[in-house]
Amino acid sequence: MSITSSSPQAGTAARTTPRQGRPGRAPRTLAAAGLAAIGPATWGTTYVTTTELLPPDRPLLAAALRALPAGLILLALTRRLPRGDWWWKAGVLGLLNFGAFFPLLFFGAYHLPGGVASTVSAVMPLLVAGFGVGVLKVRPTRRTLAAGLVGVVGVGLLVLRGSASVDLTGIVAMLAATTLMALAVVLSKRWGRPEGVSLLALTGWQLTAGGLVLAPIALSFEGLPDHFTGANLAGYAYLGIIGTAIAYALWFRGIERLPASSVSFLGLTNPVVATLAGLLLLGQTLTLWQVGGLVLVVASVVVGQGRRRPATTTHRL
Repeated sequence: MSITSSSPQAGTAARTTPRQGRPGRAPRTLAAAGLAAIGPATWGTTYVTTTELLPPDRPLLAAALRALPAGLILLALTRRLPRGDWWWKAGVLGLLNFGAFFPLLFFGAYHLPGGVASTVSAVMPLLVAGFGVGVLKVRPTRRTLAAGLVGVVGVGLLVLRGSASVDLTGIVAMLAATTLMALAVVLSKRWGRPEGVSLLALTGWQLTAGGLVLAPIALSFEGLPDHFTGANLAGYAYLGIIGTAIAYALWFRGIERLPASSVSFLGLTNPVVATLAGLLLLGQTLTLWQVGGLVLVVASVVVGQGRRRPATTTHRL
Protein backbone atom coordinates (compact mmCIF):
# COMPACT_ATOMS: atom_id res chain seq x y z
CA MET A 1 0.00 0.00 0.00
CA SER A 2 1.28 3.50 -0.78
CA ILE A 3 0.43 6.91 0.63
CA THR A 4 1.51 10.31 -0.63
CA SER A 5 3.81 12.28 1.61
CA SER A 6 2.14 15.45 2.89
CA SER A 7 4.37 16.49 5.78
CA PRO A 8 5.04 20.21 6.27
CA GLN A 9 8.73 19.63 5.61
CA ALA A 10 7.92 18.29 2.17
CA GLY A 11 6.57 21.67 1.08
CA THR A 12 4.07 22.53 -1.61
CA ALA A 13 6.48 21.85 -4.43
CA ALA A 14 7.13 18.31 -3.19
CA ARG A 15 3.40 17.63 -3.12
CA THR A 16 2.59 19.02 -6.53
CA THR A 17 5.68 18.51 -8.65
CA PRO A 18 5.80 15.10 -10.36
CA ARG A 19 8.85 13.04 -9.65
CA GLN A 20 10.92 12.48 -12.76
CA GLY A 21 11.00 8.89 -13.90
CA ARG A 22 14.28 7.09 -14.23
CA PRO A 23 15.77 7.16 -17.73
CA GLY A 24 15.07 3.92 -19.55
CA ARG A 25 12.35 2.81 -17.14
CA ALA A 26 9.64 2.69 -19.82
CA PRO A 27 11.73 0.51 -22.18
CA ARG A 28 12.51 -1.85 -19.29
CA THR A 29 8.83 -2.11 -18.43
CA LEU A 30 7.98 -2.76 -22.07
CA ALA A 31 10.68 -5.44 -22.24
CA ALA A 32 9.34 -7.10 -19.07
CA ALA A 33 5.83 -7.13 -20.54
CA GLY A 34 7.10 -8.55 -23.82
CA LEU A 35 8.94 -11.39 -22.11
CA ALA A 36 6.00 -12.15 -19.82
CA ALA A 37 3.66 -12.30 -22.84
CA ILE A 38 5.73 -15.18 -24.24
CA GLY A 39 4.21 -17.41 -21.56
CA PRO A 40 0.51 -17.06 -22.46
CA ALA A 41 1.43 -16.82 -26.14
CA THR A 42 3.02 -20.26 -25.82
CA TRP A 43 0.02 -21.56 -23.91
CA GLY A 44 -2.09 -20.58 -26.89
CA THR A 45 -0.70 -23.64 -28.64
CA THR A 46 -1.86 -25.97 -25.84
CA TYR A 47 -5.24 -26.63 -27.45
CA VAL A 48 -3.91 -27.65 -30.85
CA THR A 49 -1.09 -29.67 -29.24
CA THR A 50 -3.54 -31.51 -27.00
CA THR A 51 -5.98 -32.38 -29.76
CA GLU A 52 -3.43 -33.18 -32.47
CA LEU A 53 -0.52 -34.83 -30.62
CA LEU A 54 -1.54 -36.20 -27.21
CA PRO A 55 -3.36 -39.47 -26.46
CA PRO A 56 -7.13 -38.91 -26.17
CA ASP A 57 -9.09 -38.75 -22.92
CA ARG A 58 -6.15 -38.52 -20.53
CA PRO A 59 -6.22 -34.96 -19.10
CA LEU A 60 -4.70 -35.96 -15.75
CA LEU A 61 -1.83 -37.80 -17.40
CA ALA A 62 -1.19 -34.85 -19.70
CA ALA A 63 -1.13 -32.52 -16.70
CA ALA A 64 1.23 -34.74 -14.70
CA LEU A 65 3.68 -35.28 -17.56
CA ARG A 66 3.68 -31.57 -18.27
CA ALA A 67 4.46 -30.53 -14.69
CA LEU A 68 6.54 -33.12 -12.84
CA PRO A 69 9.39 -33.81 -15.33
CA ALA A 70 9.85 -30.08 -15.94
CA GLY A 71 9.89 -29.40 -12.19
CA LEU A 72 12.45 -32.10 -11.48
CA ILE A 73 14.70 -30.84 -14.29
CA LEU A 74 14.62 -27.30 -12.86
CA LEU A 75 15.34 -28.62 -9.35
CA ALA A 76 18.33 -30.55 -10.67
CA LEU A 77 19.64 -27.48 -12.50
CA THR A 78 19.19 -24.99 -9.65
CA ARG A 79 19.96 -27.31 -6.70
CA ARG A 80 17.88 -25.18 -4.36
CA LEU A 81 15.05 -26.27 -2.04
CA PRO A 82 12.54 -24.07 -0.21
CA ARG A 83 13.21 -22.88 3.32
CA GLY A 84 10.97 -21.78 6.15
CA ASP A 85 7.44 -20.79 5.21
CA TRP A 86 8.28 -21.17 1.53
CA TRP A 87 7.65 -24.89 1.87
CA TRP A 88 3.92 -24.27 2.27
CA LYS A 89 3.84 -21.18 0.04
CA ALA A 90 5.45 -23.12 -2.82
CA GLY A 91 2.94 -25.91 -2.19
CA VAL A 92 -0.03 -23.55 -2.35
CA LEU A 93 1.22 -21.84 -5.52
CA GLY A 94 2.11 -25.21 -7.04
CA LEU A 95 -1.41 -26.48 -6.38
CA LEU A 96 -3.05 -23.34 -7.80
CA ASN A 97 -0.80 -23.00 -10.86
CA PHE A 98 -0.35 -26.67 -11.69
CA GLY A 99 -1.78 -29.33 -9.36
CA ALA A 100 -5.37 -28.14 -9.74
CA PHE A 101 -5.09 -25.79 -12.72
CA PHE A 102 -3.55 -28.23 -15.21
CA PRO A 103 -6.12 -31.05 -14.96
CA LEU A 104 -8.97 -28.53 -15.15
CA LEU A 105 -7.32 -26.90 -18.17
CA PHE A 106 -6.83 -30.19 -20.00
CA PHE A 107 -10.34 -31.33 -19.11
CA GLY A 108 -11.66 -28.13 -20.64
CA ALA A 109 -9.44 -28.57 -23.69
CA TYR A 110 -10.79 -32.08 -24.24
CA HIS A 111 -14.45 -31.12 -23.73
CA LEU A 112 -14.67 -27.70 -25.37
CA PRO A 113 -13.68 -26.20 -28.70
CA GLY A 114 -10.58 -24.05 -28.30
CA GLY A 115 -12.63 -20.91 -28.97
CA VAL A 116 -15.07 -21.52 -26.13
CA ALA A 117 -12.25 -22.41 -23.73
CA SER A 118 -10.35 -19.25 -24.64
CA THR A 119 -13.41 -17.06 -24.16
CA VAL A 120 -13.95 -18.40 -20.65
CA SER A 121 -10.29 -17.86 -19.75
CA ALA A 122 -10.49 -14.24 -20.97
CA VAL A 123 -12.23 -13.23 -17.74
CA MET A 124 -8.94 -13.54 -15.84
CA PRO A 125 -8.19 -9.78 -15.78
CA LEU A 126 -11.54 -9.19 -14.11
CA LEU A 127 -10.89 -11.98 -11.60
CA VAL A 128 -7.43 -10.62 -10.81
CA ALA A 129 -8.98 -7.19 -10.23
CA GLY A 130 -11.47 -8.75 -7.82
CA PHE A 131 -8.89 -10.76 -5.88
CA GLY A 132 -6.61 -7.72 -5.80
CA VAL A 133 -9.16 -5.84 -3.71
CA GLY A 134 -9.08 -8.45 -0.95
CA VAL A 135 -5.46 -9.63 -1.10
CA LEU A 136 -3.45 -6.64 -2.33
CA LYS A 137 -5.86 -3.93 -1.10
CA VAL A 138 -5.75 -2.41 -4.59
CA ARG A 139 -9.00 -1.13 -6.05
CA PRO A 140 -9.30 -1.58 -9.82
CA THR A 141 -9.68 1.55 -11.90
CA ARG A 142 -12.53 2.09 -14.32
CA ARG A 143 -9.96 1.82 -17.07
CA THR A 144 -8.96 -1.66 -15.92
CA LEU A 145 -12.55 -2.88 -15.66
CA ALA A 146 -13.47 -1.42 -19.05
CA ALA A 147 -10.41 -2.96 -20.69
CA GLY A 148 -11.27 -6.31 -19.11
CA LEU A 149 -14.80 -6.25 -20.53
CA VAL A 150 -13.49 -5.21 -23.95
CA GLY A 151 -11.05 -8.12 -23.80
CA VAL A 152 -13.82 -10.64 -23.12
CA VAL A 153 -15.91 -9.27 -26.00
CA GLY A 154 -12.88 -9.25 -28.31
CA VAL A 155 -11.93 -12.83 -27.49
CA GLY A 156 -15.52 -13.91 -28.01
CA LEU A 157 -15.61 -12.35 -31.47
CA LEU A 158 -12.18 -13.73 -32.28
CA VAL A 159 -12.60 -17.37 -31.38
CA LEU A 160 -16.28 -18.28 -31.07
CA ARG A 161 -18.04 -20.01 -33.92
CA GLY A 162 -21.77 -20.25 -34.49
CA SER A 163 -21.48 -24.03 -34.57
CA ALA A 164 -19.43 -24.22 -31.35
CA SER A 165 -20.88 -26.78 -28.97
CA VAL A 166 -21.09 -25.94 -25.28
CA ASP A 167 -20.36 -28.63 -22.69
CA LEU A 168 -21.43 -27.37 -19.26
CA THR A 169 -18.85 -29.47 -17.41
CA GLY A 170 -16.13 -28.09 -19.69
CA ILE A 171 -17.29 -24.52 -19.03
CA VAL A 172 -17.22 -25.09 -15.26
CA ALA A 173 -13.75 -26.65 -15.49
CA MET A 174 -12.32 -23.75 -17.50
CA LEU A 175 -13.89 -21.15 -15.21
CA ALA A 176 -12.48 -22.92 -12.14
CA ALA A 177 -9.04 -23.15 -13.77
CA THR A 178 -9.07 -19.46 -14.66
CA THR A 179 -10.13 -18.52 -11.12
CA LEU A 180 -7.28 -20.55 -9.60
CA MET A 181 -4.72 -18.96 -11.91
CA ALA A 182 -6.01 -15.46 -11.13
CA LEU A 183 -5.66 -16.16 -7.41
CA ALA A 184 -2.14 -17.50 -7.99
CA VAL A 185 -1.17 -14.26 -9.77
CA VAL A 186 -2.34 -12.17 -6.84
CA LEU A 187 -0.71 -14.37 -4.19
CA SER A 188 2.56 -14.46 -6.14
CA LYS A 189 2.50 -10.67 -6.26
CA ARG A 190 1.93 -10.44 -2.52
CA TRP A 191 4.51 -13.05 -1.47
CA GLY A 192 7.21 -12.07 -3.96
CA ARG A 193 10.32 -14.22 -4.23
CA PRO A 194 12.71 -15.35 -1.46
CA GLU A 195 15.95 -13.39 -1.38
CA GLY A 196 18.73 -15.10 -3.28
CA VAL A 197 16.40 -17.57 -5.02
CA SER A 198 16.30 -17.58 -8.82
CA LEU A 199 13.10 -17.57 -10.84
CA LEU A 200 13.99 -20.98 -12.25
CA ALA A 201 14.25 -22.40 -8.74
CA LEU A 202 10.92 -20.87 -7.71
CA THR A 203 9.32 -22.25 -10.86
CA GLY A 204 10.82 -25.66 -10.17
CA TRP A 205 9.40 -25.73 -6.63
CA GLN A 206 5.90 -25.05 -7.87
CA LEU A 207 6.05 -27.47 -10.79
CA THR A 208 7.36 -30.26 -8.59
CA ALA A 209 4.74 -29.65 -5.89
CA GLY A 210 1.94 -29.66 -8.44
CA GLY A 211 3.36 -32.66 -10.29
CA LEU A 212 3.67 -34.73 -7.09
CA VAL A 213 -0.03 -34.16 -6.48
CA LEU A 214 -0.98 -35.02 -10.06
CA ALA A 215 1.15 -38.10 -10.73
CA PRO A 216 -0.47 -40.63 -8.35
CA ILE A 217 -3.97 -39.41 -9.23
CA ALA A 218 -3.27 -39.72 -12.96
CA LEU A 219 -1.83 -43.21 -12.63
CA SER A 220 -4.72 -44.35 -10.42
CA PHE A 221 -7.60 -43.02 -12.50
CA GLU A 222 -6.22 -43.04 -16.05
CA GLY A 223 -3.07 -45.12 -16.17
CA LEU A 224 -0.65 -45.15 -19.07
CA PRO A 225 -1.63 -45.84 -22.69
CA ASP A 226 -0.52 -49.10 -24.23
CA HIS A 227 2.26 -47.25 -26.01
CA PHE A 228 3.45 -43.71 -26.74
CA THR A 229 3.81 -42.69 -30.35
CA GLY A 230 6.50 -40.33 -31.57
CA ALA A 231 3.84 -37.62 -31.86
CA ASN A 232 2.80 -38.19 -28.24
CA LEU A 233 6.38 -37.85 -27.00
CA ALA A 234 6.93 -34.72 -29.09
CA GLY A 235 3.73 -33.19 -27.70
CA TYR A 236 4.66 -33.91 -24.09
CA ALA A 237 8.21 -32.63 -24.60
CA TYR A 238 6.99 -29.41 -26.18
CA LEU A 239 4.42 -28.74 -23.46
CA GLY A 240 6.85 -29.62 -20.67
CA ILE A 241 9.95 -27.73 -21.79
CA ILE A 242 8.68 -24.83 -23.91
CA GLY A 243 5.10 -24.46 -22.71
CA THR A 244 5.83 -24.98 -19.03
CA ALA A 245 9.41 -24.66 -17.74
CA ILE A 246 10.39 -21.70 -19.93
CA ALA A 247 6.95 -20.13 -20.32
CA TYR A 248 6.16 -20.12 -16.61
CA ALA A 249 9.57 -18.78 -15.62
CA LEU A 250 8.95 -15.79 -17.93
CA TRP A 251 5.38 -15.45 -16.62
CA PHE A 252 6.56 -15.38 -12.99
CA ARG A 253 9.18 -12.81 -13.95
CA GLY A 254 6.41 -10.63 -15.32
CA ILE A 255 4.37 -11.00 -12.13
CA GLU A 256 7.41 -9.89 -10.15
CA ARG A 257 8.13 -6.80 -12.24
CA LEU A 258 4.69 -5.60 -13.36
CA PRO A 259 1.39 -4.78 -11.63
CA ALA A 260 -0.83 -7.82 -11.24
CA SER A 261 -3.53 -6.30 -13.44
CA SER A 262 -1.04 -5.58 -16.23
CA VAL A 263 0.20 -9.18 -16.20
CA SER A 264 -3.34 -10.56 -16.30
CA PHE A 265 -4.09 -8.67 -19.52
CA LEU A 266 -1.05 -10.24 -21.15
CA GLY A 267 -2.89 -13.53 -20.77
CA LEU A 268 -5.20 -12.41 -23.57
CA THR A 269 -2.40 -13.18 -26.03
CA ASN A 270 -3.30 -16.83 -25.42
CA PRO A 271 -6.48 -16.88 -27.58
CA VAL A 272 -4.80 -14.72 -30.21
CA VAL A 273 -2.06 -17.30 -30.67
CA ALA A 274 -4.60 -20.13 -30.46
CA THR A 275 -6.47 -18.54 -33.37
CA LEU A 276 -3.30 -18.00 -35.37
CA ALA A 277 -2.29 -21.60 -34.73
CA GLY A 278 -5.62 -22.70 -36.17
CA LEU A 279 -4.99 -20.55 -39.23
CA LEU A 280 -1.51 -21.92 -39.84
CA LEU A 281 -1.87 -25.54 -38.78
CA LEU A 282 -5.52 -26.40 -39.29
CA GLY A 283 -6.26 -24.36 -42.41
CA GLN A 284 -8.85 -22.12 -40.76
CA THR A 285 -9.77 -18.65 -42.04
CA LEU A 286 -10.65 -15.34 -40.38
CA THR A 287 -14.01 -13.63 -40.83
CA LEU A 288 -14.53 -9.88 -40.62
CA TRP A 289 -15.97 -10.30 -37.12
CA GLN A 290 -12.84 -12.17 -36.03
CA VAL A 291 -10.62 -9.42 -37.37
CA GLY A 292 -12.64 -6.95 -35.31
CA GLY A 293 -12.24 -9.21 -32.27
CA LEU A 294 -8.48 -9.33 -32.82
CA VAL A 295 -8.36 -5.53 -32.83
CA LEU A 296 -10.37 -5.36 -29.60
CA VAL A 297 -8.11 -7.91 -27.88
CA VAL A 298 -4.95 -6.03 -28.83
CA ALA A 299 -6.54 -2.76 -27.67
CA SER A 300 -7.53 -4.38 -24.37
CA VAL A 301 -3.98 -5.61 -23.74
CA VAL A 302 -2.51 -2.17 -24.51
CA VAL A 303 -5.04 -0.26 -22.41
CA GLY A 304 -4.74 -2.82 -19.62
CA GLN A 305 -1.07 -2.00 -19.19
CA GLY A 306 -2.13 1.49 -18.07
CA ARG A 307 0.10 4.37 -17.28
CA ARG A 308 1.93 4.75 -14.04
CA ARG A 309 1.37 8.13 -12.55
CA PRO A 310 4.58 10.11 -12.19
CA ALA A 311 3.30 10.80 -8.74
CA THR A 312 4.75 12.49 -5.72
CA THR A 313 7.10 10.91 -3.20
CA THR A 314 5.55 7.78 -1.75
CA HIS A 315 6.14 5.63 1.27
CA ARG A 316 5.68 1.87 1.24
CA LEU A 317 3.71 0.51 4.16
